[in-house]
Amino acid sequence: MSKARQATTGTHTWLVLMKAHRSLMRHAERSFQADDICLSDFVVLEMLLHKGPRKVNDIGRKVALTSGAITTAVDRVEQRGLVARTFDPEDRRARIVTLTPKGETLIRRIFASHVRAMERATSGLSAAERHRLVTLL
Repeated sequence: MSKARQATTGTHTWLVLMKAHRSLMRHAERSFQADDICLSDFVVLEMLLHKGPRKVNDIGRKVALTSGAITTAVDRVEQRGLVARTFDPEDRRARIVTLTPKGETLIRRIFASHVRAMERATSGLSAAERHRLVTLL
């Protein structure tokens, strides 16, 4: 098989996308690991920062974590004083997760670092190339 043909196979495309994803994940994780934040904690805090208070289960669905994983992540950030859980006034069985002032300060700083890391990681592409890549994907 010619090199040009190999580069267009579904398997090769998958391999390239997988490697790109791994590389971006390493850049992303380095942007918040210094603050002792793991990926699941980061996505919870980031969602609360950008979407506001949310029910625990809604967070889990949006960030693709199982109910057990989201509960563990929320427990972890709550123990650090980064979020607070309150009962949902419309459904006493549900809990609403809200950033604390400490959590908001931390995630704002971490997210700014994350933005810089993602800009560095994608700096090899022009703005037009990024737009085209996103459109294609």
